Amino acid sequence: MPMSTETPVVVYRKRRGTELALIIVASLFGIGGFVITTINMHGGLPAGLIGVSLGWLALCVIAHLAVRIRAPYADPVILPCVIALNGLGLAMIYRLDQDPPASTLVNGQLMWTALGVLLFVGVLFAVRDYRNLQRYPYVLFLLGLVLLLMPLVPGLASKANALNGSQIWVSVAGMSFQPAEVAKIVLTLAFASYLADHRDLLQLAGLTIGRVRIPRGRDLLPIMVMWAAAVAVIVFENDYGTALLFFGLFVMMLYVATSQIRWVVIGGVLFLIAAVFAFNFVGHVQVRFDSWLHPFSDPEQNGQVISAQYGMAWGGLFGRGWGLGRPSLVPLAQSDFIASAIGEELGLTGLMALILIYGLIVARGLRAALTSSDVFGKLLAGGLSFTFALQVFAIIGGVTRLLPLTGLTTPFLSQGGTSLVANWVIVAALMQISHAGRRPAAAASNPDPDMESAPTAMIGRVEP
Repeated sequence: MPMSTETPVVVYRKRRGTELALIIVASLFGIGGFVITTINMHGGLPAGLIGVSLGWLALCVIAHLAVRIRAPYADPVILPCVIALNGLGLAMIYRLDQDPPASTLVNGQLMWTALGVLLFVGVLFAVRDYRNLQRYPYVLFLLGLVLLLMPLVPGLASKANALNGSQIWVSVAGMSFQPAEVAKIVLTLAFASYLADHRDLLQLAGLTIGRVRIPRGRDLLPIMVMWAAAVAVIVFENDYGTALLFFGLFVMMLYVATSQIRWVVIGGVLFLIAAVFAFNFVGHVQVRFDSWLHPFSDPEQNGQVISAQYGMAWGGLFGRGWGLGRPSLVPLAQSDFIASAIGEELGLTGLMALILIYGLIVARGLRAALTSSDVFGKLLAGGLSFTFALQVFAIIGGVTRLLPLTGLTTPFLSQGGTSLVANWVIVAALMQISHAGRRPAAAASNPDPDMESAPTAMIGRVEP
């Protein structure tokens, strides 16, 4: 019997129903933490349980409906993971608010969450085709550098928010924010646009000596500019975490664009030079390294790190339980050290579960990069995913003393509006890229889902 030569037709499902079911489960994590904390600390259900629960569920459903309308083929796992993290962060901040002196930081965090969801919806509806952002690489690059170095501008630096010697905040019209959180989005767009246009030159141009190709000076200029900006951030802003994030992001995207290890070697050498310089001439970096290697040499100076280690040790494998630990003994438990608070009350098991959720976001973001049909989309999704990975690795590694402590935030968990809103915008970009890569080929010619009437099947592609 002759074999059929027809190409099989594979059904390409949108998976929005799966996403909604996962969102409902994920939303219960935050509500559960809220309820259990109140029961353990106050002996009864919270007074505003119904209102808070309905409000939180409404935000989750709004985000889901926006995806269903504007990005129906997007990855169904990313948004539930984000909602789980954001809900757990709100629950932990509420729990920390209960310790004396009582505070209401969770109200502000909930407001920023609502703004982040609204911007998530706004990006999905306003940016009809993310490839239009590829047109302005140099403008975006300059804007990103301005944002990155804005805390150095006289009159803008916020002294009230200078934490542990780091100057990373600016104050405009009485409002403080971290421009580096916005800069990571702008610079990732700039890197992706520039590398998509110049990757052939970066791969092929240069002097060849044996089997080694030496890059041209003009091709080294962008990496030297980013290196100089990273050094400036370390020296003048005392923030080597941000410097590591942006320089590492650029080197990674260079490698993804060219598939050449020489760029990683060049970036690694430049990073080592900057690290040695910073360690020898920047006192703040020396303090961070000393608190990492010898925390008990100066208990007064390194009280944060020591308290975090004792708290997580007391939590053990399964934790003390919501509201039953003492995480507020760690300074800045709502922001820099929220991972230690989670480790104390939810244990090593809870902390590992959080890292697993972050890993799922990164993996699905990289999957979106693989399924993207254009180079710009691949680089943008890969860069945004790597931003999450490096940021989580740096801050949780610092809290657990795997690495020197950095001033980076824990995405979606830490108290702080700028970081939360910026990360919701990043998720919107990942959803758009995922939608563009997963939708049927017949619909790809029309990026506006309001106008497309595509079949639900495609030829020659396997469903992710």
